[in-house]
Amino acid sequence: VDLLAPYRRGGKIGLFGGAGVGKTVLIMELINNIAKAHGSVSVLGGVGERTREGNDLYEEMKESGVINQSNLPESKVALVYGQMNEPPGARMRVGLTALTMAEYFRDVNKQDVLLFIDNIFRFVQAGSEVSALLGRMPSAVGYQPTLATEMGALQERITSTTQGSITSIQAVYVPADDLTDPAPATTFAHLDATTVLSRNLAAKGIYPAVDPLESTSTMLQKSIVGDLHYATAQAVQKTLQRYKELQDIIAILGIDELSEEDRLVVARARKVERFLS
Repeated sequence: VDLLAPYRRGGKIGLFGGAGVGKTVLIMELINNIAKAHGSVSVLGGVGERTREGNDLYEEMKESGVINQSNLPESKVALVYGQMNEPPGARMRVGLTALTMAEYFRDVNKQDVLLFIDNIFRFVQAGSEVSALLGRMPSAVGYQPTLATEMGALQERITSTTQGSITSIQAVYVPADDLTDPAPATTFAHLDATTVLSRNLAAKGIYPAVDPLESTSTMLQKSIVGDLHYATAQAVQKTLQRYKELQDIIAILGIDELSEEDRLVVARARKVERFLS
């Protein structure tokens, strides 16, 4: 995150990944670390996710002290859930409820807030179900015709004021790992940074399975991060890209068939991969 896809305070970040690559676990870690390191307030909107996950998260937050049961105003996180078993209307509104809570902390308490939405795809899915119940004509891939409007209504409220900011981190389930699906594609348009989780890295046992080549940020510019940071990030991406190109050759012929220079690139890239996990 710090090196290749920096997050902006008051920005919108998307965590993209298919099923089971670790989006929810990553969100849990972020809430925990932010609460302990910065003492900031987090709001989590659980939109259409598994009921078990909501319970696990609540218990884990209590254990780590992020939720203080004996003195609730001291807690560092507010949780609001509309789980899979809820009607589509409730699931559709729960993201907006979490956002209203975040706006309260920003405007009334004048705090910097982290808003987590898990999962923004379920918000779209709930909208699609409501649209079908209303008898509207579906659009591309069976989604609701109002997809872009609904997404915009949610995303455009995530803003900062002079007194406080709302930084949102949204898990985006990618159906069949296809980033061109209308739901993730519509979300892309609103984001400042994208953190893409890769199934291949998860299969290798590298967690968090963040793909450093696919992840992007609008903040990675010389004028913002400085020349050294920018040059370092470019060099890291170049090394990892070359390693990716060489992987087919390694799989077929073995690493011994590579030139000395390429072997050095592979060794460096593997070190970087381990360092970033």
